[in-house]
Formats: sequence, C-alpha cells, structure tokens
Amino acid sequence: MKTAYLTHSDYDLHLTPAGHPEQVDRLSVINERLSKPEFNDLHKLTSPMGKNEQVTLCHPESYVKYIKDSCPSKGSIALDGDTHVSAESFNSAMRAVGAICEAVDLVLNGKAKNAFCASRPPGHHAEKSKPMGFCLFGTIAIAAKYAIKIHGLSRVAIIDFDVHHGNGTQDIFYDNKKVLYISTHQYPYYPGSGSEKETGKFNNILNIPLEAGTTAEEYLNAYENVLKKLKEFKPEFLLFSAGFDAHIDDPLAQLKLGSEDFYTITKRTLEFSKSFCNGNVVSILEGGYDLKALQDSTKRHVDALIEFD
Repeated sequence: MKTAYLTHSDYDLHLTPAGHPEQVDRLSVINERLSKPEFNDLHKLTSPMGKNEQVTLCHPESYVKYIKDSCPSKGSIALDGDTHVSAESFNSAMRAVGAICEAVDLVLNGKAKNAFCASRPPGHHAEKSKPMGFCLFGTIAIAAKYAIKIHGLSRVAIIDFDVHHGNGTQDIFYDNKKVLYISTHQYPYYPGSGSEKETGKFNNILNIPLEAGTTAEEYLNAYENVLKKLKEFKPEFLLFSAGFDAHIDDPLAQLKLGSEDFYTITKRTLEFSKSFCNGNVVSILEGGYDLKALQDSTKRHVDALIEFD
C-alpha cells in the first residue's frame, strides 16, 4: 500500500489579509515539492467536502452556523486579532474536515498504509465554540472522534508537534478517556495554555513545555517522554498535528529544529508505535510560516511516512 496525499485547490480560496502568516503560498510550496518525480508513488487524491455530521462531532450546530454566516461576500473579516474568514473560508475549512475523515477511512479500511493531508486553514487552536489562532474547526479532533464513532476504536492518540500548544484539541478531549493528547510546544507562549499541570480528567493529556531557544538535541531528548506515554496508552490509531513552526527559521517562534529533525521525529514515532497501532497513522498540516523551511520540513515528514513499512 502507498502513502495517501490529500489536498485540493479550494484551500487557496481561504484568503487572509496581506502580510498574514497563514497564507495561500504555504500550500503552494508544499504541493510544488511533492509533485516532483521522486513522489510519484504517493497516492494523490483530492480532498472531499466534509459533512455536517463530521464537523458536529466536535462543534455545536450553532457554532458551525456562526462560522458559515461570518464569511463575507467579498474581502475578508477578522473573527479575532489573528483569525480571518473570506467568502470561501467555510468551504475550505469543511474540505479540510472531509480530507482528514477520508484519510482515516483509507488507512483503517486498508486502502492506504498512512496519509498526509495538506490543507488549510489549520485546526488545533479551534475550541468547541471559539475560533482562534488562524483556526476555524478542530480538524484533528474531528478525525479522532470520527475514528472512534465510525470505526469503533477505543484508544486514539494525537501527537501535536506544532510549536504552539493545541489548546483547542486539549479543550475538546480534556475529559475523554478514549483520546490521548500529547503536545510539545514553546512555553510560555501563544496561546498561553499547555503547562505540565494540565493533565486531563483521565491523565489523558501530556504537555511537554519547552523554553524559547530549545535546541534540536534538547527537543529530541524531551520527545522520549512522548514515546513513553504512547507505550502506556497503546493507541489503536495515531494522528499527527504536523506543525513545522518549531523550525529554527520560522518567524513566529524560537525553537531550533532543522528540517531533518521532523524526519527523525516522524520515523522514531512510527517505528516505536508499530507494535500497538500497526502503522495506522494520519497526519494533517498545522503551522509553519517560513516557506522554505515549511517546504523542506514537510518533505522530510512525508519521506518518513513513505519509507515506513
């Protein structure tokens, strides 16, 4: 089986103001790199549109309607200081939901060995009823609940290596014993959550806060705690919130990972989790705002997915 790669041109229709970090070009550079001949073996698919019953696994109907109704007929408007919507933002966000649910189906039905979704807007800051941090819907959280409801799983793990804490994902699963949420992130930093004291009702949250200036060596040493927690939980399915803004060149944070480190993180996790989740892994793009660093880091992340056997 091949690694599935899901993306769609509709993501380009989610428009943010000039100079905004979360821009259309983020996906352009990723798609350009993954269209090279060396990636011909990727199982390339177009993202389907998400369904209402998928997004409402994590968000109330009233919130979904709020996001839809907030989209202007032209231009863009701010929902908060960071998060904007344009005419097609709702559809872009719904297509991101459709992509990750399709990826879950592909992997759990044995039609792909693993999957990466290149989508936008990102999702891990979106709380149950609150958009923030460039995010509208909690795509990774929706995927976890979808795997549990549709595929009958009882233990799903989410590893979030975005440099910012995924407060939205944590909010959604704080009292859910079927989902383990693990986050490595710069702290104290945006969005302000993610201390070691936030452990979840069932000890199902593991936050690994890292100081600004943390080196790759220090990060990879700390990552051993991720693997230890995975071993305790023994998930049947693994999801990556794949943000690449812990890169040393990223303008929004101060961790010091290189592109090769994202290969190491991915490969180490896949090998370690092989015995309990059989390689059932789906990844979705979160942050990453230096275009060259994002392109190179995503490439190495996908390399590791492809190589896994």
